[in-house]
Amino acid sequence: MPSRCLSRQWLNRYLLLCACTLAIPAKADLIDDSSARLELRNYYFNRDFREGNAPKREEWAQGFRLHLDSGFTEGSIGVGADALGMLGIQLDSGAGRTGTGLLPVGRDGRPADEYSKLALAGKIKAGKTLFKLGELVPPVLPTLRPNDGRLFPQIYEGGLLTSNEIEGLEFTAGRFSRVMQRNATHYTPLTLSTVNRRFKGHGATAEHLDLAGVDYQFQKQWLARYHVAQLEDIYRQQVFTLVNKTALGPGTFNTDLRLSLTNDYGNAKGGKIDNRALQGLLGYANNGHSLGLAYQRMLGDTGYASVLGSDANLINLSILGDFANAKERSWALRYGYDFSALGIPGLGLHSRYMSASHAEIIGTRKIGTAWELNNELRYVVQQGPLKDLSIRLRSAIYRSNYAQNFLRDTDDVRLMFNYSWAIK
Repeated sequence: MPSRCLSRQWLNRYLLLCACTLAIPAKADLIDDSSARLELRNYYFNRDFREGNAPKREEWAQGFRLHLDSGFTEGSIGVGADALGMLGIQLDSGAGRTGTGLLPVGRDGRPADEYSKLALAGKIKAGKTLFKLGELVPPVLPTLRPNDGRLFPQIYEGGLLTSNEIEGLEFTAGRFSRVMQRNATHYTPLTLSTVNRRFKGHGATAEHLDLAGVDYQFQKQWLARYHVAQLEDIYRQQVFTLVNKTALGPGTFNTDLRLSLTNDYGNAKGGKIDNRALQGLLGYANNGHSLGLAYQRMLGDTGYASVLGSDANLINLSILGDFANAKERSWALRYGYDFSALGIPGLGLHSRYMSASHAEIIGTRKIGTAWELNNELRYVVQQGPLKDLSIRLRSAIYRSNYAQNFLRDTDDVRLMFNYSWAIK
């Protein structure tokens, strides 16, 4: 069921913008600095629920993404436009095995044979300040992390400004009004995520999300960030981040410290929201080995709040869990190995074990506990006609006494092939 999913209102704006852009005589940089890139993603997904008669989710699909990015017109203020075309094709699926997020599902419960969509955005650049308006894949921000964990990323409708006029300082501000989920072909309102019955306001929607932030790089090894966001009439969130990476002995020591403060806002359509997420990661890497220890703790009366479908900005966010319910505490042990140290460049292994306790779940007196084990083996072809082809094998084992949607006992396996071809 192919669909471009572009509203007439936005289409008229883009056509007007493109017409104005092409009408500007000095457009050499607009064409000469343009780029085109085709990305291929082949994705196999298998999720086996290990309890009761829960259905198994298993699908295989191929995705194509075509990125067309123009340069800018000449002058002190440059104008341009970007386009992202997406086509997803079913390779294997069937009724009863859907729900992987790879393919849309019809009202009859059957997956689509194929689907397509198009995202268009205009852009204006002045100096080191860039403003984009339209259908965007925003950068990963502490207050909004677009999910790109299937064939296609989330697409947000709105505007985003990024400025780097002061060396070492980046300012970001934006407003988004709607979202197109990864396997959707239409826009829906921004909605509060209520995973694990986290909030009483199930299905609460907002007219828009406003966000702003400042990133300051100092002394080369240190990055300090302050970001704030307001999901209209639902919540207000502030995020403080301090990141460091520095040489220590024969290796490299890194830290990642985060504090998120989230409260209900305006008419509080999502109900009471009161959360303080305290997080920290310490890591050390040397001679191909990397070791990390992370701790995450939820304080306040409720769990962590985020926009439905997006990734939570959490240290212990994993393949299946986020460990962010009210009062929940979790720690994680991470290990990675870069096989370049053994003469096999491009091959890497990453593992994480997470354990959580003290979770409070609405509607039950049970104290929640959970654990998860993630493993990923990745190889990037280094030379030849398939140079830069990425192969990723990921597995996750998750056990919990509180998770919803059959996730309490789950085994998850995914195999991905990614390839990017620069056409221009």
